[in-house]
Amino acid sequence: MQRLRTDRILFITVILMVLFGTLMVYSASSVTAETAKGSSYYYAVRQLVWVALSIPLMLFFKKFHYRRLQTPEVAFTAMALIIVMLVVVYFADPAQHRWIRIKFIGLQPSEFAKPALVIFLAYFIALRSRALNSRYTLLPAILAVGFLTFAVVLADLGTAIVLVLTAAVVFFVAGLEKRYIMVAALLGLLVGIGAVWQRPYRLRRVITFVDPKGTRMAKFDRHGWIAARMEKSATTHDTSYQQDQAKIAVGSGGPMGVGLMQSRQKLAYLPEAHTDTIYAIIGEEWGLFGTVGVLLGFVVILWRGIRATVLVQDEFGRYLALGITTLLVVQAFFNISVVLGIIPTKGFPLPMISFGGSSLLVTLASLGILMNVSEQAG
Repeated sequence: MQRLRTDRILFITVILMVLFGTLMVYSASSVTAETAKGSSYYYAVRQLVWVALSIPLMLFFKKFHYRRLQTPEVAFTAMALIIVMLVVVYFADPAQHRWIRIKFIGLQPSEFAKPALVIFLAYFIALRSRALNSRYTLLPAILAVGFLTFAVVLADLGTAIVLVLTAAVVFFVAGLEKRYIMVAALLGLLVGIGAVWQRPYRLRRVITFVDPKGTRMAKFDRHGWIAARMEKSATTHDTSYQQDQAKIAVGSGGPMGVGLMQSRQKLAYLPEAHTDTIYAIIGEEWGLFGTVGVLLGFVVILWRGIRATVLVQDEFGRYLALGITTLLVVQAFFNISVVLGIIPTKGFPLPMISFGGSSLLVTLASLGILMNVSEQAG
């Protein structure tokens, strides 16, 4: 049996980012945890527990030959289980439709939808690659991807966007014809508009982002339909507050930062400091040096993922590597873009950095698969 060479560049990058993320979770959450939970280590310890579970899982999939995932049992069963979990969570968590809680453990099914979709796409496209633009290929793919996305978007628009973009990239690289790409883009736009309109708080965020003073909307919305819909939002305060505080944090860090544990914005000014906006705390405490360092980490993942996509010999491995790489890089891009005020506010965890067990578990398992593809590619 041939001994595989470890993709040390990817492996070391991932380990360093996980360790740095755990450190930053402690730094960003210590004050909040002390106040709300009675211990400054509360969130850091929980994150360490998930790290202890996630790294062995990553190592398992690193050694587990990815072609053993290339079966209809794995591809379709994974999709079916995730859809069932999404239906269960819709009723089990009537407030947010996001969490399945078992005692002190909380699982987010929408996170597990990410690798399930990538495995399904890789299997299905590899199986039907010679007839990709046939209706007998496109219709089942659209139904599967569409149903999964619909189940996710009911509660988590951000994850749904990441899933759709990942599927779009994989189909584009696989050779989907331009006419189908245009149709899919139009359908995606319509579904996106519908999802934003469905939840008034989403509509408020988007409108206030593109038109903070409301002057342009007043000219367009002569009958007041959009304004009336926005008023139904439970979020009536300044929806740009979080992004404003994030930009203050990043800006105050300067080139070298104010120092580890020295952030002021985490002192109840910046919401979700240890989760969705942790990149802003990195910018404040580590400065430009820290934010660029995190960016370079994701650039390395992008590089190694593209390398694996190009070098691997089989189609299943190619689309598997492409899907995982796209998934992680797109999510990181959105998180950083929200923090910097480039796109409207939306909850995207920063992979390997933000606090969150489900996200870390899924991310490291996916990276384990990517490492295996990379090592098989040589």
